[in-house]
Amino acid sequence: MCGITGWVSFHHDARTRAPVIEAMTAALTPRGPDTGGVWLGERAAIGHRRLSVIDLVGGVQPMTDRRSDTVLSYSGEVYNHHQLRSELRKLGHEFRTRSDTEVVLRAYAEWGEAVADHLDGMFAFAVWDEREQRLLLVRDRLGVKPLYWAAVDGGLAFASEPKALFVHPEIRPRVDADGLREAYSLLFNTGPTVWSGVREVEPGGLLVLDRDGVRERRYWQLEAGVHGDDRDTTVERIRELVGAAARSQLEADVPLCSLLSGGLDSTVLTALLAAELRLREGPDARIRSYAVDYSDQAARFTGDVLRTGHDTPFATEAGAFIGTDHSTVVLDPLALLDPEHRKAVVVARDSPIGVGDMDTSLYLLFGEIRRHSTVALSGEAADEVFGGYPWFHDPRALAATTFPWLLVTGDEAAMPLNPELDLCIGEFRADTYRDALAAVPHLDDETPAEHRQREMQHVSLTRWLRQLLHRKDRLSMAQGLEVRVPYCDHRLVEYAFNTPWALKSHDGREKSLLRATGAGLAPESVLWRPKNHYPATHHPDYNRGLQNLARDALATEQVRALADETRLKPHLDTPPDRLEWGHRLRLERVVDLALWLDHHQPELAL
Repeated sequence: MCGITGWVSFHHDARTRAPVIEAMTAALTPRGPDTGGVWLGERAAIGHRRLSVIDLVGGVQPMTDRRSDTVLSYSGEVYNHHQLRSELRKLGHEFRTRSDTEVVLRAYAEWGEAVADHLDGMFAFAVWDEREQRLLLVRDRLGVKPLYWAAVDGGLAFASEPKALFVHPEIRPRVDADGLREAYSLLFNTGPTVWSGVREVEPGGLLVLDRDGVRERRYWQLEAGVHGDDRDTTVERIRELVGAAARSQLEADVPLCSLLSGGLDSTVLTALLAAELRLREGPDARIRSYAVDYSDQAARFTGDVLRTGHDTPFATEAGAFIGTDHSTVVLDPLALLDPEHRKAVVVARDSPIGVGDMDTSLYLLFGEIRRHSTVALSGEAADEVFGGYPWFHDPRALAATTFPWLLVTGDEAAMPLNPELDLCIGEFRADTYRDALAAVPHLDDETPAEHRQREMQHVSLTRWLRQLLHRKDRLSMAQGLEVRVPYCDHRLVEYAFNTPWALKSHDGREKSLLRATGAGLAPESVLWRPKNHYPATHHPDYNRGLQNLARDALATEQVRALADETRLKPHLDTPPDRLEWGHRLRLERVVDLALWLDHHQPELAL
């Protein structure tokens, strides 16, 4: 896992601007703490920061291929690189390293921009083709790895994170009304960002720049297909796909672990990983597993719209059942108020939108894990793939004419913006929702119920999941930790997307197929446990401290210009032990807004 950056300009000689590419590359050092490098040509400058995971010596970047006159800066992991290496050798290619990076470079030499169709994994990379005078940017199918770009004179600049773009002298951090709508509508569009002029390469998308300009296209997207398997065959196929994804993602030349919350998703994944590790290394092999908790959680846990129980007892039971080397990272709730921790999170995100204490605790958890492991595997995306969220089952959500998560959190968790800005977020949400539904593929003979469930799963996979993957990537890479997500394997996603809802809920519960797959792999208490989201602290002293931070934030002129102080005041005056989670999240976002404005000093063009 790494950070990539660079630019191409057909109007300027990049060789005269070495300090710029060096500074852009340095901005991504947390993503690649081990080593870095740059490549300079007449029309292109390419930078790379490396977190060494596979072939620690041989995978140095930017990597060049003199035979094809190409340069590669690559981030991520290609899990089928061994198979591709064999295929490419048969086609006459020679290799000097064991790295998956070189496989991507040789694959481009063989297939050009069609290289994306051959890769399985999570990745974002840039190839500069010197002969063709062409830049290729590619992002993985689900968008696990980020990739941003912005126009510069005569071309474009790109980077794993916007902060590296802002080092380029032609790109400034600027926010306009469109950016605020994108951020605070909570719709998670792909493409536009909070930053004016900065865009993402879309998940499953690629971008080509040459002297004729910029061309973008999707090389992968979800498609509707007929599912002909019965229930037993479907369960067996899911078991094969989940198992294959888990096995393929165990490769690393550095210590590896699993995130084990005690929920169904992470427990099934950890059990599969542990079993495969024992097959490879012997019956005594044990995978490390980690959970997070707060020092007040056992005594103060209070259920809310997202949380049904205390994770730690279930995680401990699951670890013992599977036979992992399990640890619980216990955090002091008051540490989540530390301004340095919160600032580090906002800097990592390059965005004012997050989930407050849950972001800070995840950042601290990843920091503790990084002391022992460089790679962690996570159960992210299982809810989107198998239908685990409440909105898949709630008649009110199924009947709603808006994105389903807005019924769960909605405006109760979105920081109210100053009405004088007149951003028309309601109309923006309505228009975006219509566009989102228009993009959903369907079969001609679907029942109304199947039609609706396909819409719910599509918006969950293409929008809701996007912000979860952003969160996990930014906060893990800020600590130099690579997090892999086997449930994002595109073959699993494709198969589950076309599985009828009757099979996805065949036992009368959420995630029926994953539960059937996990039979025998997890304790019964975990198999039948209700869905539980990432934990949050319930300590009133945390709430009190948050209210004080929010008051300080609202004392600044820039924050008051953006936030609706009148609608926030009741939350500031609520007794700390009675502050509801959604209202607390409003205050979290006020605090993050102040930190974001202070750090990035954006030009506000409103």
